[in-house]
Amino acid sequence: MPKIDVYNVEGKKVSDLELKEEIFGIKPNENIVHSVLVNYLANQRQGTQNTKTRSEVRGGGKKPWRQKGTGRARQGSIRAPQWIKGGIALGPKPRSYKYHVNKKEKKLAIKSILSSKVLEQNLVVVDKFDFKEIKTKQMANAMKNLKIEDKALIMLAIGDEKVQKSARNLEGVRTISVSTINVFDLLKYKKLVLTVDTVKKIEEVYA
Repeated sequence: MPKIDVYNVEGKKVSDLELKEEIFGIKPNENIVHSVLVNYLANQRQGTQNTKTRSEVRGGGKKPWRQKGTGRARQGSIRAPQWIKGGIALGPKPRSYKYHVNKKEKKLAIKSILSSKVLEQNLVVVDKFDFKEIKTKQMANAMKNLKIEDKALIMLAIGDEKVQKSARNLEGVRTISVSTINVFDLLKYKKLVLTVDTVKKIEEVYA
């Protein structure tokens, strides 16, 4: 069972925490992580791109010249795809890129990334963020005390306005809750910062 140090916002070690093996100590499955990441990115696509076919481009109702006798190739409309300002042949149309990945694969991908963070020593556990007011400097000092210089993802058990707003102006720092956990954010940010309550919530949800 993996064990990790717990720090306070001053950067001092206050205790140890045992992590569940089946969530934070599995062998990472890179194939599943890649599959779920591709699914996440596909589901974010809006699919609003649109091109006009020859029937949608304005004009071109009249045949440009007679069928025979001119020596030129026959043409039916100046809005055919081969003409400048003509319609687009086989261009993109609005569509949905969404598809589903089963829940077991999503859970395995999350567990794989969490386990990777532990293996790479990129998981930081804090006892709590007990901010009395919304102040960016508080969070900046906490990150400095915890010696976090890379991009960091702070995950909370539940939303906390004081913590979220204190972190939002810090470059390279993002705050989410356990309910909005996703593979994209976990992979994008090198350091993962969890509170003790967040660890318990994750173990409760993903056990």
